[in-house]
Amino acid sequence: MTSPRFVNILPILAVLGSVTALGIGTSFAKQLFPQVGSMGTTALRVGFSALLLLVLWRPWRWPLSRADAVSVVKYGVALGFMNLLFYMALRTIPFGVAVAIEFSGPLAVAMMYSRKPIDFLWLALAVLGLGLLLPLGHGAASLDLEGVLYALAAAVCWGAYIVFGKRLSHLHAGHSVALGLTVAALTVVPFGVWHAGAALLNPHILLFGLGVAAVSSAIPISLEMMALKRLPPETFGILTSMEPAVAALLGLMLLNEQLGSLQWLAIFCIMLAAAGSSGTARRGPPKSAAAEVVM
Repeated sequence: MTSPRFVNILPILAVLGSVTALGIGTSFAKQLFPQVGSMGTTALRVGFSALLLLVLWRPWRWPLSRADAVSVVKYGVALGFMNLLFYMALRTIPFGVAVAIEFSGPLAVAMMYSRKPIDFLWLALAVLGLGLLLPLGHGAASLDLEGVLYALAAAVCWGAYIVFGKRLSHLHAGHSVALGLTVAALTVVPFGVWHAGAALLNPHILLFGLGVAAVSSAIPISLEMMALKRLPPETFGILTSMEPAVAALLGLMLLNEQLGSLQWLAIFCIMLAAAGSSGTARRGPPKSAAAEVVM
């Protein structure tokens, strides 16, 4: 018989597993850069992720209105460019730093919908964290400006992805995510083919790309969808706010990416802002899993 304590902790473990799997998958994906570049890696990850979720959810079983189809296209294009721009950033800046900068996207969306005075504290922490990371002064001068700009562009796409995902809240999450990833694949795969060409057909690279897609997309999405059914939105948001720190630790262990003390402080500030924003967010209708799933 399953104990109540285990049942209560299971969704929390699912979120932690999702964040860890996403970080491991992305760390492994970066190892493909020398063979097929960041664009080719994005094509493999998003393309195989779409195929896996199409097989898993078979979204053609559900009807789709014209208005929903338009929303799915916007959602998928935002998702595709979010992945592409993030991988472009990873070429020149550390994994944990890129994730922290990208978190400014969902934080900005949260602030747009917020009216509580306490949220100005979270905004100040986020601005402080970004100020420590961005190459504006000597504390972060070692960061590559181009990589930072790609990460900021990915943050904008992440914000758009959340906004468009909320418009699909009435659809089954498997339906919207599978279709959105398909649109994302159609958006970014041509960039990968253009950049990497025939190298994408190498059997070893294809197999590695399939593994990356499973670990960094299919597994995290499945775990997060399970957790979203059992956790309050604020708890889910607080738990996922650990992603920058997990990414930084995995970057250190798997990619040997060393961060300075100011960069760790910046990551902590952004994590605290994300957790605080989630904890004090204005409660509303249930959120769409499509808007919550972190790619």
